[in-house]
Amino acid sequence: MKYYIIAGEASGDLHGSNLIKALKKEDSMAEIRCWGGDLMQQAGGELAKHYKDMAFMGFLEVLMNIPTIFKNISYCKEDIQKFNPDVVIFIDFSGFNLRIAKWAKEHGFKTNYYISPQIWASREGRIKKIKRDIDKMYVILPFEKDFYEKKHSYPVQFVGHPLIDAIENTPIQANAIFRKENNLDSDKPIIALLPGSRKQEVQKMLDVMLSVKKDFSDYQFVIAGAPSLSDEFYAPFLQDDKVEYVSNKTYSLLKHSHAAMVTSGTATLETALFGIPQVVCYKGSWISYQIAKRIITLDYISLVNLIMKREVVKELIQNDLTTNNLKIELSKIVKGDERERMLADYKLLKEKLGGNGASQLAAKLIVENV
Repeated sequence: MKYYIIAGEASGDLHGSNLIKALKKEDSMAEIRCWGGDLMQQAGGELAKHYKDMAFMGFLEVLMNIPTIFKNISYCKEDIQKFNPDVVIFIDFSGFNLRIAKWAKEHGFKTNYYISPQIWASREGRIKKIKRDIDKMYVILPFEKDFYEKKHSYPVQFVGHPLIDAIENTPIQANAIFRKENNLDSDKPIIALLPGSRKQEVQKMLDVMLSVKKDFSDYQFVIAGAPSLSDEFYAPFLQDDKVEYVSNKTYSLLKHSHAAMVTSGTATLETALFGIPQVVCYKGSWISYQIAKRIITLDYISLVNLIMKREVVKELIQNDLTTNNLKIELSKIVKGDERERMLADYKLLKEKLGGNGASQLAAKLIVENV
């Protein structure tokens, strides 16, 4: 069968790549064309468009790039028609994907959604579009099943979280080799900096993250470079010889870190699954933040806290993200009771996520339902 998969950012590329591998196991004749990134291409998908050309952060940035977005939408529709898949599979990226889903449904294509849009966070009214345009929904967070089925009478399948499989299946360098290959101090414990994958958020996050390094001289600060950004982009942040950088090796970096500062998103959950105490950081443009504050109804922004339904990791958002606050919160997790409490909560978090096999179960259900 023929599968057309649409993912629009780094996390979608990761989950899309594992879904492609699983689909090929379930369907040996699978033909897969996709919007995604290097990982989906390496897994065997024919890449129609790279997410680097479509990832825009925040409301203001989206408005500034509307012509490009509409051009991408038109090309996507044309490309789907030309490929003529048996099913179109959407991975998160709701602003783009729900537009394509409406068109795809109207044109007789089967529509499956793997990794739900976060309508439980904002714009809950999009449930009407999902009910109308999506044939099957596969969710990865335990509270999403109740949200869809009990609140909105829309049946979904909880398949577990694919990050568990992704982490277990990704090769991790040994500590000594990782440090040597990346010119890291062989003895100093590492504080990892995960500032995001988009230029705008990285620029906002890194300055404040790096502003506390003078207060943690016993540790080495290491920036996790995103695959979507070039080495040259990070160069201005590496002028200080106390700051190091590794490119596209986030899992190895997390595995060998002592603590982390993490921009809100999938990375907060990845950090927790590696058992690394963290402070969650987020700062957007003023106008984007003001709009988001009025439409997002959640008590927390990190997946860790949302899944646990309480504060497990400290979130420093917008005006709270200051050098002094970051210093205070980071000090709490490099040693002491707060660190131990967070590590204990991480174990409970992993139990809630449902164990291994999310990608394979999703692929099995997709193949069965086509």
